[in-house]
Amino acid sequence: MITDPALAPDGERKIDWASTWMPVMNRVRDRLKEEGVMRGRRVAVILPVEPKTAYLAATLADAGAEVAVSFPGVMVHDDVAAGLAARGVEVFARRGSTHEEELGFFEEVLARRPEVVIDDRADVIRLAHTTHPEVLETLLGASEETTTGVLTLRAMEADGTLKVPCIAANDARCKYLFDNRYGSGQSTVQAVLDNTNLLLAGRRLVVAGYGWVGKGVARRARGMGARVIVSEVDPFAALEAYHDGYDVMPIEEACEVADVVMTATGVRRALPLSAIERLKDGALLANTGAVDDEFDVAELRERALETRIVRPNVEEFKLEEGRSIFVIGAGVVVNLSAGEGHPVEIMDLTFSVQALSARHLLLNAAEMSPGVHALPDEIDEAIARDKLDTLGLRIDRLTDEQQAFLKAWEAFA
Repeated sequence: MITDPALAPDGERKIDWASTWMPVMNRVRDRLKEEGVMRGRRVAVILPVEPKTAYLAATLADAGAEVAVSFPGVMVHDDVAAGLAARGVEVFARRGSTHEEELGFFEEVLARRPEVVIDDRADVIRLAHTTHPEVLETLLGASEETTTGVLTLRAMEADGTLKVPCIAANDARCKYLFDNRYGSGQSTVQAVLDNTNLLLAGRRLVVAGYGWVGKGVARRARGMGARVIVSEVDPFAALEAYHDGYDVMPIEEACEVADVVMTATGVRRALPLSAIERLKDGALLANTGAVDDEFDVAELRERALETRIVRPNVEEFKLEEGRSIFVIGAGVVVNLSAGEGHPVEIMDLTFSVQALSARHLLLNAAEMSPGVHALPDEIDEAIARDKLDTLGLRIDRLTDEQQAFLKAWEAFA
């Protein structure tokens, strides 16, 4: 269920380009093919359909897995979807699909009875636990890509409704330290600038949320000359932002002076309409968080006197007093709705985490209790060491004496 199979050659070229810059994933692919762990196993990949995700899905398929891919249409590249389908992967995704169609696509994936789900925002795992409980009979487990999804799974675990083991892939160090920080920092700021062709230097940019994503956005924006303000609800994160050299203030106060506002919270309505109404004429809004309505575009549309598309992926909302607010990427995670996502080299780490999480579940789910599990440290560290090796970098190792010191509790003579 893709838009046009004729787009496959362009998509395959993009997938090939991504594979060139993903050396750790190439090692993972070779290992999985040699081991045969994936052979004949059913895996669902619920991630934005773009070149790096496609290479993850193709890697699993090359290793012998039966792979089905789906995702909401605003984050689907039709040529990549076609290229992936041409490689023998079942793809249920097309740009511009309706919400009802997307639910149908997810149901198609669930009808394949996946043994492992690589999920995003826990979308498919929630469906399996609510409207499609029959899937749980053969589902071994899942790995979750996003901070928001991990929070959802922990909430399910807390109230006893989570019936399968789920690996918090987002919490792996090879994921959040690089993907959430450096990947989001570069790709989301770049998407805003590419789609507006405006200068960031000198502008006041408000980051709502100072988690790993917010830290990356703030760092990248400051490096390009923006004057950064952070808004937070967590006192520790606010203190950290202050000590990192940023101004800190409540979101409504920050919006009074903002030229650009980027939400990075993973929480609905983190930027309320009351704050948006304080923005100056010409302010830009973008969401870099995993929740689509971190600011309510529908509510803003209802409030506006008039709207129009002024550039691809940029919509103007004309408000009272002659003010205009510009929303980039329809309020959906901007680096994917209005860009090409994280840099390839960053996703080399993230998707190595995901591929090896799927492997770990296939081998060990029977011994894992229902609930949220960390990726084993030895897997996380092996990915980091492989990445260093592909970069030609070497590091030191602890001596036996140093290891003994770290493990001992007695006072040394």
